[in-house]
Amino acid sequence: MNPNERKQEEINLKKTAKCLNEQIEKIESNIFEDAEKIKEFRRYAWENKGGMDKQELNAVRTSDAKEAMDLLRERNYFKKLLKIKSSPYFASIVLEENETKKKQKIYIGMTYLKDENLDNLIYDWRAPICSIFYDYEKGPCEYIAPMGRIPTYLHQKRQYKIENQILLRIIDSSINIDDDILQEVLANESSDKMKNIVTTIQQEQNNVIRNIKDKHLIVQGIAGSGKTSVALHRIAFLLYKIKNLSSDKILIFSPNQIFTEYISNVLPELGEENTLQTTFHDYLNKIIKEYKSVESYIDFLNRHYLGENTNQKLLEYKQSNRIVKDLEDFVLDYEKKAFFKKGFTENKVYDYTKKELNDLFHNRYASIPFFERIEQMATKFSENNYRGSKKRKATYHKLLLESLEIKKDYREILKEFYCSPFFKEDIQENDINKLKNNKKIAYDDALLLVYLKGLMECFPYESYIEQIVIDEAQDYSYLQYLILSKVFKKASFTILGDINQNINPFYHYQNLNELTKIFPGKYIELTKTYRSSEEIIEYANKILDLHHVCAIRKTKNQPVLIRKNPNSLKEDIKYLKNKYKSLAIITKNRDSAKNIYEKLKEEFNLSFVDNNTEEFIKEFVILPAYLAKGLEFDSVIVYQDKENHFTKDEQKLFYVAVTRSQHELIVYE
Repeated sequence: MNPNERKQEEINLKKTAKCLNEQIEKIESNIFEDAEKIKEFRRYAWENKGGMDKQELNAVRTSDAKEAMDLLRERNYFKKLLKIKSSPYFASIVLEENETKKKQKIYIGMTYLKDENLDNLIYDWRAPICSIFYDYEKGPCEYIAPMGRIPTYLHQKRQYKIENQILLRIIDSSINIDDDILQEVLANESSDKMKNIVTTIQQEQNNVIRNIKDKHLIVQGIAGSGKTSVALHRIAFLLYKIKNLSSDKILIFSPNQIFTEYISNVLPELGEENTLQTTFHDYLNKIIKEYKSVESYIDFLNRHYLGENTNQKLLEYKQSNRIVKDLEDFVLDYEKKAFFKKGFTENKVYDYTKKELNDLFHNRYASIPFFERIEQMATKFSENNYRGSKKRKATYHKLLLESLEIKKDYREILKEFYCSPFFKEDIQENDINKLKNNKKIAYDDALLLVYLKGLMECFPYESYIEQIVIDEAQDYSYLQYLILSKVFKKASFTILGDINQNINPFYHYQNLNELTKIFPGKYIELTKTYRSSEEIIEYANKILDLHHVCAIRKTKNQPVLIRKNPNSLKEDIKYLKNKYKSLAIITKNRDSAKNIYEKLKEEFNLSFVDNNTEEFIKEFVILPAYLAKGLEFDSVIVYQDKENHFTKDEQKLFYVAVTRSQHELIVYE
């Protein structure tokens, strides 16, 4: 770059920084002044509300709410400006309009900034025109604006390193951003929290982030392809793009609380509020009231990896696709055989015959679920007999159930299913009795219980949720997705996973494309990995005989070391701790992890992570492989011994363990 160009870039940065600083000061003053105005306005409205008519009072309330919303909007923008104060923008593009041949330089940052003439000094990275930076090399290009496709020509693409409003470096990018900046980011050591990837979003990732054409997206991405980052940046983009969409209308299903904590920084870094987050286990606990607690998915897996699950066929059947149809057939048969065996008289006045009740149940209300029919009938009887009032609904409900002689006992009904001809697998009496006697329901039974409840009394419809994001999609069964599709009927789903990282030993996908049967939409694959070194990827590929995985890291790292002698462990720990910021020892199961932790805790400062852990420091941790999903570390030791080694059937779990490492991997065999 010639000195004149460099000088022009520095002049532009000074101009932008000056405007940014002025905006921050101005908004800070406005926020304080507006907050005082709103307080005064509310005080006036409260003191004078007795003298206002209804119309005037409503006008005051509406005006009050609007001022409060405007203030909130200004506060949020103020926070975003503070975030970009040190580094106002990270890239620029020079475009030439096809018709006018006029050139325009666009600076791209985390949020927008306008000058006093309302001209854009910085464009938000989510603006339609900024997609060119992520999607194109120099040459003809286009972007989609509200008025349609806009063809243009990309003359220049630059990236900047700016700190404390000082320009440190400029890179002219003749190709897409997979060289200097990306490699610099990849070379950095990992941190305790996931970071945003706005400056290095790749074209295949951008296709997922900016897709608003398809209601549902199913994303298959290999280990380290940035699936979770892409999902979070997609949320930020949707919040920017979709009118009236707010963070409290978006729900993320995470694999566990550790992962939820790990990703908690990304959206705030992007200037957005964190969304609602849950795990499927939390959701089961919310729905299931028949038991004191529900076994978690992680505890269910740990049972298996400790060898406690003896009936493999039964567990495979309970989580299979075919049991869904078997349970549905059972419920249909249950409904057909259910009859009112007697009529009843309420309050010695209102008579209902057996014939009348059966006719209503099996004909008039036949289109709605079993117990919902009872609810509807009780409501209707009360309204008919008490001038539209529902005050006697509970009485009618009780009388109807007594006449039907069926208890609303889902424990018992699920037990009946297990004992019926519709259940197509051998089951021990002991397993059936657990349903009735235990205070805690097993994970595999819990899924069936929730679906049974939904079939018999309607699924609880969550209408306020508009967007659902599911990470680690391969660990959810068809039945789980079926339940979620019925609960969140109107929501758009973004589902991300990797079939090679499936750690559920009882359920497998050939391809995540299968999910488009439940969620008709677009299927996308992410085929590049940004996490691990070439040597680690080469080792990981051999585990599952993969050939299509592409490593992006250019730097050569240490070869994967294989250890046969457990006595080397402490030396390896010291070596990796001195060299890297973070280290994880990953084992097959929780007991093995706990064992090693007990042996090392006197000599090293380390954290033990299990299913109850919500937060930890990544500097040195030990954890089982099924809790390591989605996490990454600078260095990893995968530890196995004779008692706790990965078998041939557990190669995908082993693959998860080795692909957590970014720079260096040691495997104990």
